[in-house]
Amino acid sequence: MRKNLRRLSILICTVTIIYACSNTSSKYSNDVISSAHPLASLAGKQMYKLGGNAFDAAVAAAFSLAVVEPSMSGVGGRLQSIFQTQDGEISGVDASTEVPIQYKPSEEKHSYGYPTIGIPGVVAGLVKLQEDNGVLSLKEVLAPAIKYAKEGFLVLPGEALRQKKAFNKINEFEGTSQYFLKADNTSYEAGDLFIQKDLSMVLQKIANEGHKGFYEGEVAEKIVSDVQNNGGILTLEDLKNYKALTSRIVEGKYKDHEIHSLYLPSFGAITIQILQILDNLSSAKNEEEWAINIGKATETAYENRKYQTNEDSLKLILSYDQAKILADKIQRNNVAFNLDNDNLPESWVAKMGHTTHLTTADRNGNIVSLTQTIGPLMGSKVASKGLGFLYAVTLGGYLGDYKPGDRANSHISPTLISKNNSPVLALGAAGGSRIITAVTQVVSRYIDQKNTLEKSLMLPRVYPFEDSLWVEDHTGVKELNAELNIITNPHKLIDGIARFGRVHAVALDSINNKWIGAADPDWEGTTEINK
Repeated sequence: MRKNLRRLSILICTVTIIYACSNTSSKYSNDVISSAHPLASLAGKQMYKLGGNAFDAAVAAAFSLAVVEPSMSGVGGRLQSIFQTQDGEISGVDASTEVPIQYKPSEEKHSYGYPTIGIPGVVAGLVKLQEDNGVLSLKEVLAPAIKYAKEGFLVLPGEALRQKKAFNKINEFEGTSQYFLKADNTSYEAGDLFIQKDLSMVLQKIANEGHKGFYEGEVAEKIVSDVQNNGGILTLEDLKNYKALTSRIVEGKYKDHEIHSLYLPSFGAITIQILQILDNLSSAKNEEEWAINIGKATETAYENRKYQTNEDSLKLILSYDQAKILADKIQRNNVAFNLDNDNLPESWVAKMGHTTHLTTADRNGNIVSLTQTIGPLMGSKVASKGLGFLYAVTLGGYLGDYKPGDRANSHISPTLISKNNSPVLALGAAGGSRIITAVTQVVSRYIDQKNTLEKSLMLPRVYPFEDSLWVEDHTGVKELNAELNIITNPHKLIDGIARFGRVHAVALDSINNKWIGAADPDWEGTTEINK
């Protein structure tokens, strides 16, 4: 009798423990994702519905963006991501495109075409992110992207416009024109059904075989055959040896908050320096002072972009004390706008940047901020027949000069903000050299000015260019409060949609213990919440 009672007691205790474990309360009341395309956001939400976490959602959305926003990113491109796990660990993935081993620097410059193609990184980066941290299978995570490619989707106005802008260069390449022009040799229009069956087969290979499905075997052979037959230098060995790496995290502080971003190939150190300079400038009393402070801090930090590879210089860039010295110099000398744009890589001074970004967070506290790109508009303009995706620009001087084995640097800067080790804000942006300015200005608007997240993305941004300050001026759309004196503060009002970066962000509402998200109003993206 006593033995039976003991067994019953053990059984009750075991059931109680199992029940308690299965009903462990989450940290937060919802999951959220904000991305640059509605279908990508829905793909992320779908992963949450399946029981996935932020890593599953981010990878599903990223692969989907590679399908539905091909002018901005794709599996032939590069990727940088910063993330925080539910245990509080902050890390990142470096999947930038890499310079092939056989590359030899040349005086001849190329901004597109086969000579610009390096080793793609997106697939390796997304597979690593999901396999290391996700809970769903790769097949589940890739299912939405495969469906969008195989069954097609309706082209949004922005994507149609971008493809039309690249019409002449698309026509130069047989594979590209096959995929990105209609049968009558015209560009796709908004509302057209866009089907990419060859791309769906590539994605299915990745779903079935993971990393090897892209970097070895049939897909790799098709990539190399086409590239080498048209003057490129990519080899099967280059592809097979490519690995996504763990990123180096750089840190700083702003308004009693901690900033976490990524070292090269990302420009997170410059993002940190701008915010630390701002933190040491006198608080802006109005929009005019805010705009000038942002412009001067950005101009000062941007002069240091070329010094990031030197460890001693990097320490100064990240130094809060050095930021105070620079802020004092700005206030003491009333530094005039005179950004030296001579002899800089083309990507640093391009009027428009083409990239995509997503941010997501789940109820357990996992957070992912991820930026991916193929470089300029439609990247290299090259798509191989039988594959259907565009390659990024890596070689040729657009991003700068590199040697074999180097990874392409860019202004990409996914960023996490915390306070006392608790998450506050996660964000990143698209927009070339205006990625950093978009990120830093939204951080300032949200943390310092205490605007809502949505308003922080909506308020105007500024960008120092040459000898003046460019100020975003969308009539009827933006609240332009700054009235700068053209004599004392040379500036130009720019009415150019999406010219000042496109931010997708997530923040924690600590009072209600829930995530909120916001999508850039200049773009066609959305935020999805899973309650």
